[in-house]
Amino acid sequence: MRIVDLIIKKRDKGELSTEEIQYFISAYTRGEVKDYQASAWAMAVLLNGMTPRETTDLTLAMVNSGDKLDLSGVVEIAVDKHSSGGVGDKTSLVVLPAVAACGLPIGKMSGRGLGFSGGTLDKMESIPGFRADLSTQEFLEQLGDVGMVLTGQTGDLAPADGKLYALRDVTGTVPSLPLIASSIMSKKIAAGAQRIVLDVKTGVGTFMHTLEEARTLAETMVEIARMTGR
Repeated sequence: MRIVDLIIKKRDKGELSTEEIQYFISAYTRGEVKDYQASAWAMAVLLNGMTPRETTDLTLAMVNSGDKLDLSGVVEIAVDKHSSGGVGDKTSLVVLPAVAACGLPIGKMSGRGLGFSGGTLDKMESIPGFRADLSTQEFLEQLGDVGMVLTGQTGDLAPADGKLYALRDVTGTVPSLPLIASSIMSKKIAAGAQRIVLDVKTGVGTFMHTLEEARTLAETMVEIARMTGR
């Protein structure tokens, strides 16, 4: 299997097999796929899209690129939330403390700025002393002891998404619906939450400019969750 063949197949509007997607993500995580090749692949996905099956396969391939947290031994029920993002998005700063104050543990891995939107971590790091680089062990201990965690993506959880996330930001491929959906859901699944709340933005200052686009993104992410038992 050759990476260039997968790029050409998606460029020509073909449908990648489960094995091809797994191969691409695995090789990219290991550093065998160069950034310029991954950039070409991401642009082909942006222009030609992915089927629901391809998008779910991409999500699971990124989840399986690293470790997965099992929170069942830490808390009885853990919840997570994620916003599709937009200008001025600050919901995590309000939602997490409110949910934790009601006694429901919530552990969240957030992202940095992507495209024109500011990231939750960028906002949080403006607070002196805030750490966004908690280890997996620190994540688990804080969730159990405090009932609330807000951290960045650790290197051993969905590392493929971390690499692809940064690449999309500098290659003009941020608005791709399959790449948005798989990026969000791979983080949520890898972080181990049993319940997930999705906050999908639409309109000016967001990636989904129309209500139809936002609904499609929401439905795609919900379908991924159903297919993975969340």
